[in-house]
Amino acid sequence: MKTQPLLILLICFIIGILFQEYLDMGQKSIYFLLIISGISLLSILFKTTFSQCIKHYCLGFFFFSIGIFVHDLNSVQPKIPALESKENIVFQLSKKLNSNEKNRRYIVEVLAIPSNDVKDFAPIKTVLSIPRDQELLDFKHFYDAEVYIHSPEEINNDFQFDYKKYLARQEVYLQAYLPNDMLKTEKAEISFPDKIRQTRLEILNQINQSPLSPKIQEFLKGIILSDRTEMDKETVNDFNQTGLVHLLAISGSHMVIIFWITLFVFNQILPVKFRKVSIVLSLVLIWSFAIFIDYGSSVMRSCLMITCYYLMLLLQRKPDLLHSLALSAFILLIVDSQQLFEVGFQLSYVAVLGIWWLSAPIKRLFRRPRSATEKFVYEITAMTFAAQIATLPLAVYYFHQFSFVSIFANLLIIPLSEVIIISSLLMVIMIAFGIKFLLVYEIFDASILYVLKVIHWFSSFETLMNKHLSLHLMEVGALFLAIYTLRFLIKDIFNLKYRLAFSFCLLLFFGFRVCFNIYNLEKKEVLVHHFYKDKIISIKNKDQIVFWLNSDKTEDRVKDFVITPYLVSRRVSDCKIDYYSEDAEAFVFEGNTYQLK
Repeated sequence: MKTQPLLILLICFIIGILFQEYLDMGQKSIYFLLIISGISLLSILFKTTFSQCIKHYCLGFFFFSIGIFVHDLNSVQPKIPALESKENIVFQLSKKLNSNEKNRRYIVEVLAIPSNDVKDFAPIKTVLSIPRDQELLDFKHFYDAEVYIHSPEEINNDFQFDYKKYLARQEVYLQAYLPNDMLKTEKAEISFPDKIRQTRLEILNQINQSPLSPKIQEFLKGIILSDRTEMDKETVNDFNQTGLVHLLAISGSHMVIIFWITLFVFNQILPVKFRKVSIVLSLVLIWSFAIFIDYGSSVMRSCLMITCYYLMLLLQRKPDLLHSLALSAFILLIVDSQQLFEVGFQLSYVAVLGIWWLSAPIKRLFRRPRSATEKFVYEITAMTFAAQIATLPLAVYYFHQFSFVSIFANLLIIPLSEVIIISSLLMVIMIAFGIKFLLVYEIFDASILYVLKVIHWFSSFETLMNKHLSLHLMEVGALFLAIYTLRFLIKDIFNLKYRLAFSFCLLLFFGFRVCFNIYNLEKKEVLVHHFYKDKIISIKNKDQIVFWLNSDKTEDRVKDFVITPYLVSRRVSDCKIDYYSEDAEAFVFEGNTYQLK
């Protein structure tokens, strides 16, 4: 507590959030707990021996209670009015989402439902799909249209992705489809946030009209303006398979590079005595950039980390990475505790912790650098390895895959990322201001296209790609214990105690893995899977699995959304697919009847 008080209190706060998420205490119990924790905290004001012994525990208990309280506030859902399957709605654009081959997708804010007589109607958000041949939505208009609308479906099995809860964490509670034309009305007054969003939207459209090739246009929109909504599947797949997806979206590395560029420029312009002014101006610029690209979660995390770190310098305190990390996480989670359950949030903070924990020991494995370039290469290599090792358990747990090629791809591309990000930023500025130097566009287009080809080449090593991996939380915990002991092992590899500790963690992991593999192998079950209006039956008898489908029309989508997730969760590599008659109403197996209608 004395060395890292903020980090320990953050852990207590996070435990409180998790406690409320999975046990869901009532409001009376939460208020009672807050009172008890507050009284216990006040008791340490009395300078007794006992109060001084328990003061750290009282403080931790208080932050645990605050975590429960904050998450309860952030989990309140608005009252959703009763809706028909087909409704006329008035809405405005809130956010663009990733498109598919048939539809563009948005998050829109429903402002009114004329046919609904609910008093004091509170705006609610919905995911809206619109055919590609419809006009693009913008922030300058209100829209009126007839849509098919419904609540997201509940999940029925433990292996399914809970899309309804995922949307609810973003305060989105409905899904809608707009098949026909819509009416639009220009807003009499556009709010300042919407003006910023509209400006960003117009720059995105300007990029679409630029001389750059379509693939480079989408890359540019993703890497600088955090818009991957129209990016082709092949490019996204290449980045996913090489572990370079963090380069496609605005992440911590992007904001650090942009901050360092602005800080360098201001340091060259302003005298030495105004170094603090340079830091303040650089912080203002990165926050302005964060606002401009619509407060992306990864952008806010990186901006807060940078701000907390450099505020310590401004206040003439010794900068501490863990303090900055903990303070930024506190701010984010107090504002929105639901962010704790975002994969990006978890990976970002684990990556930074991994760099803090492992990069220094890894650097010691290299020889003493003989030049600044060699030192830079060693630092980048150490940070890359540290971040990759630290995030590996979570990456496999969430994405069920790992590629050994990602290590080499990151080592090659990350040192180039500074050049890529800076040149991309300058290109966006040129496009925004209408500066047209065709030669510059051609050089940028050819260079980035070559980088994408290199990334595609890395992704072609299918043999180095491990897919359909499954990890239980206990296995993840054992791997994190191994990573914790790895620091000491790297520092003193010949120390028997560290070898035994690391070996024990690996044995614990493999022990868990064998147990879960055996449990899933011996499992026998029959499940009814819901896929839109269809029902799919799966029969598992140890390592033999048969899926019964009512037709082969949607077999590819069924494989992606039902069959593959089930096989991964049960740790089985193969299955058989059969079909039942479309007229069948029920399925009988071992005396049990399963309804199909």
